[in-house]
Amino acid sequence: MSKDWQIQDRFLELRSQWLSVIGEHLQDEQGQIREYWRVEKADSVIILPIQNQQLILPPPTYRPGVGEKTLDFPGGRIPETEKAVTIAPKILQRELGIAPETISLLTPLNSQGSAVNSSFSNQKLFSFVAHLEPTVEIASDFIGAMYPINHDGISSLLNSLICLQCRAVLMEWWVGLITSSNPDAHSSH
Repeated sequence: MSKDWQIQDRFLELRSQWLSVIGEHLQDEQGQIREYWRVEKADSVIILPIQNQQLILPPPTYRPGVGEKTLDFPGGRIPETEKAVTIAPKILQRELGIAPETISLLTPLNSQGSAVNSSFSNQKLFSFVAHLEPTVEIASDFIGAMYPINHDGISSLLNSLICLQCRAVLMEWWVGLITSSNPDAHSSH
């Protein structure tokens, strides 16, 4: 079993309401001192909204990191005072304009959260599938795109998404859906 790296000193700590940047010197297993940088951010959530066998995405939003508007699933940060499961309906209300009671089923894809860039960040990503009532109407100005839940629809959506987190959540859900509908798909022969 390997020994954990030991923090020798913290030479920078820059905090804002959105993130913290931390610079540290760490001693590795061989005794070498390494300069290491990391970012601490609040955990986040991504939701796959489904209605009538279609995935629904809000209109593209400007992303400063890529310098353009991108198509993404509804999502956002989780305030320290809330849990992912309680913030997900609020995000759907904000981004799709739907009331929380129009969600017939909210299923977590990863209840422990997945590490986002574990070498550089402490952030976890939680993801959910939200099945919306079939008759609830979503105002057109809240709809950026709709993709059918079939091979062609998912392939087309993957070509439209540039956010790796959105792509990972979509693929995790899609693989789980395919595997559950075809139990022999994951068995070895």
